[in-house]
Amino acid sequence: MKKWYLLAILTMGFGFFAHAGPTAEQAADTVKIIGSGVSDFEVDNLGNVFVLNAQQQIKKLNAQFDSIGLFNEVRRYGNLYSIDASNPLKVLLFFKDFGTVVVLDRFLGIRSVIDLRRLGIVQATAVAQSYDNNLWVFDELDSKLKKLSESGSLLLESAELRLVLAQAPRPVALVDYNKHVYAYDADMGLLVFDYFGAYKNVVEFYGWKNLHGFSKGIMATQNNSLVYYQPGAIDTKLVPLPKLCEGAKKVLLHEGRLLVLLANGQLIATDFNTP
Repeated sequence: MKKWYLLAILTMGFGFFAHAGPTAEQAADTVKIIGSGVSDFEVDNLGNVFVLNAQQQIKKLNAQFDSIGLFNEVRRYGNLYSIDASNPLKVLLFFKDFGTVVVLDRFLGIRSVIDLRRLGIVQATAVAQSYDNNLWVFDELDSKLKKLSESGSLLLESAELRLVLAQAPRPVALVDYNKHVYAYDADMGLLVFDYFGAYKNVVEFYGWKNLHGFSKGIMATQNNSLVYYQPGAIDTKLVPLPKLCEGAKKVLLHEGRLLVLLANGQLIATDFNTP
């Protein structure tokens, strides 16, 4: 059993991290290898893991990491930019180069294909599922956050953000979580909207990766730490990650479990102990 040690204690109640001051080092539980040759992955709210492998297949694993589904048609749509599995009943695949969103059902069958360019959105930079079973798209050309139905109807849109902000944003990630929509721009920081698409504010957070909803706010990684932000809070909460995560391509936390994509393409899981 491979062991490494935590540098801080992470708690997951009440929407914030709590520190108990300097503590003795704590041993982590067993590190489990989920797969190799992995290019990307996501996890849904039920703990199912969606793994993109080197053969451009998406495998769905249950919370025990048993294979329960396979999607073989990734290459048909070009290079996969992002996977959104926040809704366990459907998965969004975003093919940025061709402005295409493929919607899969929970069995990884194709439910619909949305050609954003045919809808007049020719420079989509990020997409995400919305809380009401529709999808968000950031249209860089119009500088607007837009909500679309699965059939492609425009449901609502934000004000033109280049007129509101000092520069036109170009978010690389969108997350709809707990009555907020977050758009992350590496140069500007975290743009916060309400769930009607109205712009609220921008918070100057830089170097964030792996954004996902957590507790009452949003979590990301920054250098080799987990960082958590809740709207209305004065500052962020940081917790160092184990050394095993250094240089990792991706790190996600779900229900006390860290999923880590290492630089060598190996996907591993380990418990992240909480008091």
